Amino acid sequence: MGLFQLSKKKILPQQNSQIEANLANSKIYVKDVNKTYHSIKGDVVAMQNVSINVLENEFISIVGPSGCGKSTLLRMIGGLDEATSGRIVIKDRDIIGPGADRGMVFQAYTLFPWMTVSDNIKYGLKLKKMPVEEQEKIVDKYLKIIKLEKFKNSYPKELSGGMKQRVAIARALANSPDVLLMDEPFSALDPQTKADMQLLMRQIWQVEKPTVIFVTHDIEEAVFLSTKIFVMTSRPGTIKKEVPVFLPYERNLDLKDTQQFITIRKEVNGLIEHTDI
Repeated sequence: MGLFQLSKKKILPQQNSQIEANLANSKIYVKDVNKTYHSIKGDVVAMQNVSINVLENEFISIVGPSGCGKSTLLRMIGGLDEATSGRIVIKDRDIIGPGADRGMVFQAYTLFPWMTVSDNIKYGLKLKKMPVEEQEKIVDKYLKIIKLEKFKNSYPKELSGGMKQRVAIARALANSPDVLLMDEPFSALDPQTKADMQLLMRQIWQVEKPTVIFVTHDIEEAVFLSTKIFVMTSRPGTIKKEVPVFLPYERNLDLKDTQQFITIRKEVNGLIEHTDI
């Protein structure tokens, strides 16, 4: 039995048809997911009836008040946490744990300090027993994309925070995951480096076209990067609204000063400010 087939609620034939239709068009499909924490002080409902549908090559951001369950949802999609009930599917497979089909980039720098930049990027490729020549081609490709060719043989201690996150992104993408999951990866960076990383991430997405699910507290960041934003309510977290981001495909930082951008940012910000507590 799949990890997320825990709900005892009977699924009617017409509901099955709708689920199958959604799965056929989805990269990630989350249906009626609930998360309850149990303790001696009583149960705490953290998330309630969360449903999202992520299509191929979309860049999705999830925003909401602190404690609403954004990171928990991302961890469940990554297979690092379990839902109390509901269903989470990648393509046509129920998620039952971590897998190479999902790459993850966290807020904390997760590079291996004893490995060079090159060895960090090729770590997953070595586990796959990929031929060495092929590994080197992939490493060189992503070093060029993240603009760190000169640091191929450097160690993490020799890199700035932004450079470390670039390597972490390259390592995740090098494994060709079906979905890239990112949990506030730029929140610890200074404003200028953060803006540079946002621009780089958008450029990488435009070229590589991965499917991305991105968790952030930064509304401006979410609007700049995304094709669609899911706004969550405060605890118990659920999806309050799905906001499409109709902005130019080719984006630069000047876009943030346009009226079109500001209007979307205000809409998303207003949804969070007026979330019931």
